Amino acid sequence: MKCSVCGAPAQVEVRRRNRAFCVEHYREWFVRETRRNVKRHRMIRPQDRLLAAVSGGKDSLVLWSVLSQLGYEAVGLHIQLGIGDYSRRALETTRAFAAAHGLDLIVVDVRESFGLTIPELARATGRAACSGCGLSKRYLMNRVAEDEGFNVVATGHNLDDEAATLLGNVSHWQLDALMRQGPMLAERPGLARRIKPLYTFTEREVAAYAFLAGISYQHEECPHAEGAKSLLYKELLNRLETRMPGTKQVFLEQYLKKVQPALRDHSVEAEVELRRCERCGSVTTGAVCAHCKLWDRAYARAKKRHLLPPDAGFDPRPKLHFLTRSEP
Repeated sequence: MKCSVCGAPAQVEVRRRNRAFCVEHYREWFVRETRRNVKRHRMIRPQDRLLAAVSGGKDSLVLWSVLSQLGYEAVGLHIQLGIGDYSRRALETTRAFAAAHGLDLIVVDVRESFGLTIPELARATGRAACSGCGLSKRYLMNRVAEDEGFNVVATGHNLDDEAATLLGNVSHWQLDALMRQGPMLAERPGLARRIKPLYTFTEREVAAYAFLAGISYQHEECPHAEGAKSLLYKELLNRLETRMPGTKQVFLEQYLKKVQPALRDHSVEAEVELRRCERCGSVTTGAVCAHCKLWDRAYARAKKRHLLPPDAGFDPRPKLHFLTRSEP
């Protein structure tokens, strides 16, 4: 197998594109395709302030690295979830990457900010850890962005993530979610623009770039992810991809091109009115946002179970720690 560009021995095959690359030209192709995604959807504009959500995994660190190579000055946001050694190693990996590449990083510790770790939140509410985790991360990304003056939040979602989400939404016909799904969610007052520059790359392709670029990342999956429906959807799509390369790409791109516009054209629902949460001031659709409702309920139950002192009160303001590029 030879490189499609220079004819040298190839190191990476991209079967869905019927191409193969040597190390140098694979890295060039990956960066060029990311630039194309950003420009195609006008994800980032000259006046934007960019916040990159970085977990310590391959997708988010590759995203942060490539955005920097493209000349975008993105500040990282790492959310410390309190999931034992998994979260500790994630923070260590993220801090090491930021220091090695001279990048600014903001760290928010969920327990320090809100009084409970994500596993403790799950025990207190009786909800799956992934549910409270996802809600809290979305809240913190928007809250930190607004408080610190960022109008764009970039996440490392890849093609596998997006195709699996689409399959899940289609299997349950979640029309609201289907109309919102895409590589970019528009900026609204109080809500940063959400972008996914890596949405056209498979998980394998992102991992290949990380390896060839020498990016050290956390390999282990979150211990709470076992049994998640998204993993089942990914497994099904991977089986199809093995037999029919390009299935994921066609599934997502044709949905975005042909189906989503039709859904939006025939939607009779008015745009949801946004207001400010009475508790925390963040943008929401009701009097109190879902994040505050969840944590208020968690506090009430946690105090009954002696996870918190009787006089503890939920404060929705996150505590931020800043690691500047000059710090180790």
